[in-house]
Amino acid sequence: MHPLVRTIAPDRLPELLRLMPKAELHIHIEGSLEPELIFALAQRNGVALPYASVDELRSAYAFTNLQSFLDIYYAGASVLITEQDFYDMTRAYLLRAAQDNVIHTEIFFDPQTHTARGVAMQTVIQGLHRACTDAQAELGISAALILCFLRHLPEEDAFETLEQALPYRDLIVGVGLDSGELGNPPENFARVFARCRELGLHLVAHAGEEGPPAYIWTALDLLKVERIDHGVQAIKDPALMQRLAADRIALTVCPLSNLKLCVFPDLAQHNLRQLLDAGLAATVNSDDPAYFGGYINDNFTQTFAATGMDAQYAYTLARNSFEASFADVTVQRAHLERLNSWFETFR
Repeated sequence: MHPLVRTIAPDRLPELLRLMPKAELHIHIEGSLEPELIFALAQRNGVALPYASVDELRSAYAFTNLQSFLDIYYAGASVLITEQDFYDMTRAYLLRAAQDNVIHTEIFFDPQTHTARGVAMQTVIQGLHRACTDAQAELGISAALILCFLRHLPEEDAFETLEQALPYRDLIVGVGLDSGELGNPPENFARVFARCRELGLHLVAHAGEEGPPAYIWTALDLLKVERIDHGVQAIKDPALMQRLAADRIALTVCPLSNLKLCVFPDLAQHNLRQLLDAGLAATVNSDDPAYFGGYINDNFTQTFAATGMDAQYAYTLARNSFEASFADVTVQRAHLERLNSWFETFR
């Protein structure tokens, strides 16, 4: 056990989880759109919604699988039209993240969701970037953007999206792959990921959430990703588990999302603890917090309560989140020093 956590009493665990500095590496910014903001933006932009009220929209958040969630997710995104809309959405998330003591975040965004509606790439990226810049100055949060390709669309669409984003290359730290996983294997995007690697972009991909361990293998071997988003199905493949542990490939795990989308029947059966015990660099994240019932601290506190993990696991998860980030080495080191001194003080 790490000496910093040896003397932390179990009854202080909820407080520790809330207050410890952490990074969030798996957050879809469009999935942070709360019903109240959706309605406010719809009103501002004259967009008609198929829901009569905030409560009616919130009650529609009853998903049985990934696709039923995505249907409502894309409907919610339709209210985003101006640069200010993208700014307001991102700012709302960053304020919430600051409350949860997130000090570094890497934010996914889905430009195809917006460009398909006639919103310019510049509008999307500039709005997001401006909010990230302001958060650094005002909240002390470092924030980076990861452009995600929608895997239910053809690779040609992804190439087109990449071309549109190239003028803003300096504002993007990496690319990812998201949307409906089943039937859309990672290898469909091998060429566009190879191009992104040539451009010096970091690479991540959703794999092994609902899809099989084979999708994780191909994301690693064909896409050459540096992190796996979700990855909980890896536990079904012992050789894959050994590979992920040996290569320190981080998994950006999202427990409340897994619960809401019925990947696990309840949090007590979530495999986060087993992944950590097997030496994997797992992290905790919120995925689409407006839709899945909680931001990052909700994911920490509810999962720890359900699985019986202790302060050692909390320290490991926070440390993993900084080490797995795409922040440069000096920033990572500063974050880790801050984490250690925080645990020292808390103890």
